[in-house]
Amino acid sequence: METRKVQQTGGSTYIISLPKPWAEKVGIKTGVRVSIQTQPDGKLVIDPILEGRTIKTKRIDVTGCEGQALERDIIAAYIYGYDKMEFVSKRILSEQKQIIRKVCYKLIGPEIIEESSNCLVIQDLLNPNELPIKKGIHRMYLISSSMQKDAIRALKTIDHDLALDVSLRDDEVDRLYLLISKQFRSVLCGSKIPYPSETSIEEYHDFRMAASPLERIGDHSQRIANVASKLETPIQSDVMGGVEDLSVASMELVKQAIDALFNADTALANRVIDSDGILRDQAKDLDASILKLESHETMVYLRTVVDSLTRIGDYGKNIAEIAINSAINSK
Repeated sequence: METRKVQQTGGSTYIISLPKPWAEKVGIKTGVRVSIQTQPDGKLVIDPILEGRTIKTKRIDVTGCEGQALERDIIAAYIYGYDKMEFVSKRILSEQKQIIRKVCYKLIGPEIIEESSNCLVIQDLLNPNELPIKKGIHRMYLISSSMQKDAIRALKTIDHDLALDVSLRDDEVDRLYLLISKQFRSVLCGSKIPYPSETSIEEYHDFRMAASPLERIGDHSQRIANVASKLETPIQSDVMGGVEDLSVASMELVKQAIDALFNADTALANRVIDSDGILRDQAKDLDASILKLESHETMVYLRTVVDSLTRIGDYGKNIAEIAINSAINSK
């Protein structure tokens, strides 16, 4: 760490000198303009404004790389912030190309721009700053909550088509989660914070933390939808009513937790955490009703649903804890 002495020039301007090794490393010369951003905590971020932008390219040899290993490589390169990925081999197999196309569909931005028998090129066409992280989190919440609501409706009405639609929507939650992960890593590695007057790097961290439980809520909504797709007969009305009540209660906890996170409301966040015991008592009573059903298969299915709804409430509690940490820091 280096220090610089602040000097005054012209009677109204304070100046400091920039470290020469840093200036040479980032390409700053006499006459080059730099941007200066004020952070919410009072810090200044100095960033060189260079002509054009370097395209970060990752070259990946896919020889012998198949299945999930190839998927993980692509997603890792995406999250790390590579603008272009070049997949090369003496011969890229059709199965490998299918995996690459499948992963592109899972990600927001990357598109295949070049393809041959021995090379396939993906380029990220999206500017991550076009979707602020707060909006990304809010979008994740809206999709996952609508998934849960529709999954319960599919369960009640034995609507297999709606259950399938819920399962497909989980891809959108996953895509937003990976984009948010990419945005956070980019800021962590020194990129400029979009809208610095609205979101600090600490808040970026908190929103990235909140994205994980939201992604899991989407997974559990998909799990409930999978149960709905297997049922053939309607669920006993009193038991189904208990399932609906538990779903509403768990969704309300998540909604309040998100509100607490966005509004730095520690009182609301604490109420969410304190309500966890009530939700578990409600789930326990519902379990007792399920155990009285005659169909063993329906019993197993519904206990899976109750487990997922309880876990969704737990994820709401996790978000509330993040909200408290974030609010304390902002205060």
